[in-house]
Amino acid sequence: MAGSSHGHTPAAWTGVIIAFIGFCVAGAFIVMAEPVGFWAGMVVVVLGGVVGWIMRSMGLGMPKESAAPVRVTPAATREPVAAES
Repeated sequence: MAGSSHGHTPAAWTGVIIAFIGFCVAGAFIVMAEPVGFWAGMVVVVLGGVVGWIMRSMGLGMPKESAAPVRVTPAATREPVAAES
């Protein structure tokens, strides 16, 4: 995935950060046995996905033409590395 720049966009970072904060809020409230706070955290998690989708629609995500997977050279065609002793 690192070769394709998957997730290296402002839309992806923003959506994941918002969802992570919501997940942390939900986790804290579930430990405190507060169902209303838990569901509020879950709403923030969903909000992170919505914000990421909106930002992608605004052009801050990965363009469609660059979403094609990157071809990696198979290991069999590479020259072996000499072992040093």
